[in-house]
Amino acid sequence: MRLFQILFRRRNMPNGHIHRGKQKLYKEPTMKELQNLKNQFAIEEENMFYLRHSYLTPEQSFGHSKAMGKQEERMKRLIGVKKEFKENVTIESRLGHLRHREAWD
Repeated sequence: MRLFQILFRRRNMPNGHIHRGKQKLYKEPTMKELQNLKNQFAIEEENMFYLRHSYLTPEQSFGHSKAMGKQEERMKRLIGVKKEFKENVTIESRLGHLRHREAWD
C-alpha cells in the first residue's frame, strides 16, 4: 500500500527540486485569495479617488490651523516641555570634599 503511494506520487511530480527550476510546482490561487486581491484593489482605487478629488481646495485649506489656534497650542506645549539648563559644574564643586585637610598650604 505504501509502496504504491510512493511510486504513484513520483509519476505526478516534476523532475528535480519541486520549488526551483523550470519544472517547479506552482500553487494554484484559491477563490479566497482572488477575492482578497479584488478587495485590496477596490480599497486602493477608493483611496486614489479621494486623493484626486480632495474635499477642500488648496485655498480653503490654507490658514485652517491658525483659525483653530493650533500655533498657540503648540507654543504652550513647547514651553511646558522645555527644560531648564543645569547649573554650571566646576572641578572645585566636584572635588571640594577632598579639601578638608590642607595643612601644607
